[in-house]
Amino acid sequence: MSGKKRVRIGILMLIDMIFITFSYFISCYIRFDVYGFNDYIGIIFKFIPLTILIYVASLWIFKMYNRIWRTASIDEAIHGVLACGVGCLGNFLVMEFMAVRIPRTVTIVAGILITCGIISVRVSYRVGRRIKQYVKVIKKQGKENVLIIGAGVCAQMIITEILREKTDEYNIVGLIDDNKGKVNNYLKGYKILGDRYDIEEICKEKAVDKIIIAIPSMGDEDRKAIIEICNKTKLKVKIIPGVYELIDGNVSLNQMRDVDLKDLLGRPQVKLDRKGIEEYLTEKTVLVTGAGGSIGSELCRQIAAFKPSRLILLDIYENNIYEIQNELSRKIPELNKAVVIASVRDKRRMNEIFERYKPQVVFHAAAHKHVPLMEDSPSEAIKNNVKGTLNVAECADKHGVLRFVLISTDKAVNPTNVMGASKRLCEMVVQAMNRRSKTEYVAVRFGNVLGSNGSVIPLFKNQIKEGGPVTLTHKEITRYFMLIPEAAQLVLQAGAFAKGGEIFVLDMGKPVKIYDLAVNLIKLSGLEPHKDIKIEVTGLRPGEKLYEELLMNEEGLEETAHEKIFIGKPGDFDIEEVKRSIDMLMEQCLLGNRTLIKNCLKQVVPTYKDPDVYNGIQEEVAATLDLVGKLEA
Repeated sequence: MSGKKRVRIGILMLIDMIFITFSYFISCYIRFDVYGFNDYIGIIFKFIPLTILIYVASLWIFKMYNRIWRTASIDEAIHGVLACGVGCLGNFLVMEFMAVRIPRTVTIVAGILITCGIISVRVSYRVGRRIKQYVKVIKKQGKENVLIIGAGVCAQMIITEILREKTDEYNIVGLIDDNKGKVNNYLKGYKILGDRYDIEEICKEKAVDKIIIAIPSMGDEDRKAIIEICNKTKLKVKIIPGVYELIDGNVSLNQMRDVDLKDLLGRPQVKLDRKGIEEYLTEKTVLVTGAGGSIGSELCRQIAAFKPSRLILLDIYENNIYEIQNELSRKIPELNKAVVIASVRDKRRMNEIFERYKPQVVFHAAAHKHVPLMEDSPSEAIKNNVKGTLNVAECADKHGVLRFVLISTDKAVNPTNVMGASKRLCEMVVQAMNRRSKTEYVAVRFGNVLGSNGSVIPLFKNQIKEGGPVTLTHKEITRYFMLIPEAAQLVLQAGAFAKGGEIFVLDMGKPVKIYDLAVNLIKLSGLEPHKDIKIEVTGLRPGEKLYEELLMNEEGLEETAHEKIFIGKPGDFDIEEVKRSIDMLMEQCLLGNRTLIKNCLKQVVPTYKDPDVYNGIQEEVAATLDLVGKLEA
C-alpha cells in the first residue's frame, strides 16, 4: 500500500470516528434534552471506543476504505448502508449483552445518524465534482454542440465521460432514440428530443456541430439508414464501434471513429463455427504466404486467436511483414511465430522452409493482384501467381501438409485480364493436385475487400484530400465488396469445410456501383459531389470488366453449413497436363513477348475472354435490362 493511500485511509477513519462519537452525543441530546443528557455523558465516553471499533471493523470488512469515491455510484452507497447497518446491529447486540444503561432508541438513532454522515462524507467529493462540471457546462462558449443518437447504456457512459473529462470541449444538446417510450424523458439530465426522423430538424434548431452515434448493438441496416440521415445534415459524424469491435464491452470516447464506407455497406457480423476452425488450426503449425498483404496479415491476426503451435509468416516484402510482426508481438506476445523473407517463385527456398518448419496447414495468399499492372507485365503474373502457386502446392504435397487453402478472386471467373486468368490457372493447379495428393487442396474465391492495398478506396481518399477530381473508369462499373476481417474469417471457416478439390465461393452480398462509392466517400468527407469535388469518368482500363462474377456456369453451386459460403464442384484437371501448360507459359515469359504470353494463356485457360467483346456484351445486357425495367414501370 502506498504512503499516499495510507494517509487517505487514515483521514477517512478519523472522520468516521468523529461522526460516530458526535452521532451518539446528538442522539442522546435528542432523546433526553439538556438535563437528561448530562446523566449519560459519562456512560457514552466509557463505551464509545468499543462502538467506534465495531463500526470501523464493519466498514473495513465491506471495503469502504478501498473504494474510489470520486466515481461513487449507487453500488457504493448500498455497500455503505449495509456496512453501517451491520455495525449498528453489532453495536446494539454488544450493548444488550453488556447491559449498558443507554436506552436502545439512542443506539438506533445514533446508527441512523452515523449512516447518513458516513455516506455523505463519501459522496460529497463526487457531488462537488459534479457541481463543478455543471458550472462548466453552463459556460458554452468555444464548445461543440453535440447530439447523441441512442439513449441506452452506451449513451449513458458517453455522457458520464463527457461530464468527467470533456466539458471544456462538448456541450450536449440532447439525445435521439427510436424508442417512443423514451422520447421527452431525461437521461442523466439530458432530454431525449425525438427519433431518427427528427435528426435534421433538431440539428438546425439546436445548432448542432457534431453527431455521436452511440448504439454499439445496432443492426447493420439500421446503422446504414441512420448514417444516411446524418449525412444529410452535412455535420461531423462520429460512431462508437459495434459490440464485436469493443474489448470487454467497454465504451470510451477514445474509441469513437469517423463514419466509414464499411458502415454504409450494411455487412452483418460473421458468425463462425469456432469448434470446426479450432480442430484444424489449434496446436497446428500454420504457414501464411503473402503474410504482409491486406488479406495475408488479417489471416495472421485471425489465426493467432485460435492458438496455433506456431505461425509462420512468409513474404518477399520486408516492410509489410515487419509491420505485422511488430503488431503481433505487441498484441499477442505469447504467440509462437517465425517470420521468413522468401519468394514463392524460388522452389528450392520453399523446400527449405517446408523442411525446417514442417507446416501442417498452408494459406497461400501471395500474389500479384493489380489488373492494369499485370496487363503491362504478364510474365510477372505467370511467374509469381501461377509458378509460385505450383511451387508451394508441390512442397505441401512433398512435406505432408494436411490442408492447403488458396486465396482466389472473382476475377478468375470468365477472366478478361491476365491477373484473373492467372488466378484461374492457380485454381486449376490446386484442383489437379488434390486428385493425386493426400493433402486437401481447396480454393476460396471472393471479390474486393474494402480498404485493401491497391483498392479504389485509398485512391479515392487521396484524390479527395488533394481536392479532386475523383476518377473512375466507367459510371456503370460494379464490384462486390466485403470487409477485410470478414473475408479472412470466412476463409478460415471455408477451410474447416474442406474435403479436397472444392472452390469455395463467399457470399459477397449485393454488388456496389463504384460511382456510388465515390459519391458516399465525398459526402463522408463533409463535401458535396460535383460541387466541392468533381467526379471524372476516364474509360475502362485494359482487361477491366464492367461487372464481376463469382461462379462459372459449369461449376454448379452447393450450400454449406454456413449461410455465406457455397461450393463449386471440383474441376477435372490432370496435374501433369497443367504443369506442361505452365512450362509452356514460362517459356513464353523468357521470350518476353506480351502478346504471345496472352495468346498462350488463352489456350491454357479456355474461359479467358477478350475484354472488349465481353464488356460490349455486358453493356448490351445492362441496357436491355434497363429498358425492360422502364417498360415494366
